[in-house]
Amino acid sequence: MKIHHLDLGHARPLGGRLMDGISPGPVARLSCHCLLIETPAHGLVLVDTGFGLRDCARPTPRLPAWNLALLRPRLDPDRTAIRWVKRLGFKPTDVRHIVMTHLDFDHAGGLIDFPHATVHLSAAEADAAVNPRGFRDRTRWRPAQWGYRGRWQPVETRLGRRGGGERFFGLPNAREIADLPPEFLMVPLPGHSPGHVGVAVKGPRGWMLHAGDAYFNRAEVHGDGSAPPLLAGYERLMADDDRQQRDSQARLRAMLRAPDSDLAVFCTHDAVEFVAMAAWSESDYAPPMVAANDAAPRPMAGIR
Repeated sequence: MKIHHLDLGHARPLGGRLMDGISPGPVARLSCHCLLIETPAHGLVLVDTGFGLRDCARPTPRLPAWNLALLRPRLDPDRTAIRWVKRLGFKPTDVRHIVMTHLDFDHAGGLIDFPHATVHLSAAEADAAVNPRGFRDRTRWRPAQWGYRGRWQPVETRLGRRGGGERFFGLPNAREIADLPPEFLMVPLPGHSPGHVGVAVKGPRGWMLHAGDAYFNRAEVHGDGSAPPLLAGYERLMADDDRQQRDSQARLRAMLRAPDSDLAVFCTHDAVEFVAMAAWSESDYAPPMVAANDAAPRPMAGIR
């Protein structure tokens, strides 16, 4: 199995180090860290999709205007998942499965670019997304990005539903994903959205956990538990349940402190983690994932 780390639509919000913890100037850098995985028998598997071609061609009304103004994402069609698939020598139809951490607009934009792929997501996220409750829900979930919902294959990750699941390095209720090998697991990490999950993948170097938006900055899990102040404010603003999200972060910190915690953990939006994971991965295509004209931050020290 070969794993490609892709930055599918990084953002350039104002705020510098108050937003990303490292940038010396006024502009910060946030990644949109997704995975493209070559499997022996199940075709290509995407973990999240970033922004899609149609988002790039017509950002509004497909994307929420206030988020675009705040995050200032780089909507470049050459950085979409479908263009990366072709650039790596595959056909879009080779993507047979997409596993979603959640359905927020900056994660689900590429779904419609792969209409033949089965979409795996948590049942709680699927239920909430089709029944939005208010302004924040209608902001985060953009049905125009989804395509045909009949291809959704929800996974029940809520405690007390269909048994208790398994424990993944101490995290409860991990679930295997139908039609994918046991090297793929869905791990509940609630709080950011109603059905938010992490996606665990066992690759050539062991297990890795894509924690999605369970946290936004490496310090929240790998450090002292605090995010840069402006980023922390945005994180709280977008959290469906801030207490649950903080609990998920605490469980991740405890998992990483355990002596048997031999895995790599990363989130979607930390650009340092993205660079570190691209370097750590055995993918031959890791170096081009950061464009030559981008100022790449130094890899995160201590990532395993």
